[in-house]
Amino acid sequence: MPTWGEIVNELNRLKDADGQDHFDEVRKKYLSQLRKHTGRGVLLYATNWTQAHTVDDPEMLLLSDADLQGLMETVHGMDTRSLDLILHSPGGSAEAAESIVSYLRAKFDNIRVIVPQAAMSAATMLACAADTIVMGAHSSLGPIDPQIAIRTDTGTRIVPAQTIVYQFYNAQEDLEERPDSFQAWVPLLTQYHPGLLLQCMNAAELAEDLVSQWLRTYMFARDPHGEKRATDIADYLSDHENFKSQDRHIDKRKARELGLAIEDLEGDQRFQDLALSVFHSATLTFDGAGVVKIIENHLGKSYIRS
Repeated sequence: MPTWGEIVNELNRLKDADGQDHFDEVRKKYLSQLRKHTGRGVLLYATNWTQAHTVDDPEMLLLSDADLQGLMETVHGMDTRSLDLILHSPGGSAEAAESIVSYLRAKFDNIRVIVPQAAMSAATMLACAADTIVMGAHSSLGPIDPQIAIRTDTGTRIVPAQTIVYQFYNAQEDLEERPDSFQAWVPLLTQYHPGLLLQCMNAAELAEDLVSQWLRTYMFARDPHGEKRATDIADYLSDHENFKSQDRHIDKRKARELGLAIEDLEGDQRFQDLALSVFHSATLTFDGAGVVKIIENHLGKSYIRS
């Protein structure tokens, strides 16, 4: 398998030959080879979120309704009804995940989500709308608490919806017990607009409902116990008490234990090599080309945000 370092060397050799960067060429090469290996359509959706400190506007990293334009551009012309979606994302809004799932499911009869590193929050929701999820020993899903963009005096912050709900409740309890603590809560609470609490509660409820619905409809469509399994998994993934932190990772073993349909990335060495080579090529594009989001298919059509 070309490791991250070996793909760096490949890029350096190409640049030494003509003085040009070849990020796009190398990434597209591995996407095309993965398509040839599987016979399925291949779509990469990746964001530069593991280096989020380099991004001026962290909201650009999230799943959003604007991504639908990129998906429409890259899905157009794909003459297959089966899709491998390589997904690397911190998540975003439940509403955006819903629109993306609705669009992709109208275009493809069978979807595998490949998680090369981590698909968190609303990206985990997307994975739960697949027929199967491909994970390696290093792959992670997460709780399905949607991410809310909060604009403060110091810039935009991305905050899990459930965290905001708990902050409101903690403030309420503290103020009931210690009314003189009001001044300590003012700096925090003034960052939140009046309707935010209800917005967060509704977002969390929507995420749970959507995941349960998608699991029943797709992953467990032929399972006689699918409805209960779907409800149990959605309930677990949406319960903050099971995780304590939005950043807690669910590895392959735990995902399978929960009942999700998990395929081993390591089960096909060539498949693993190519899928991870696509991912390594994308991360090197992030680092070297100032890119924050890539949506790209095996035909070379791409939608890239810088």
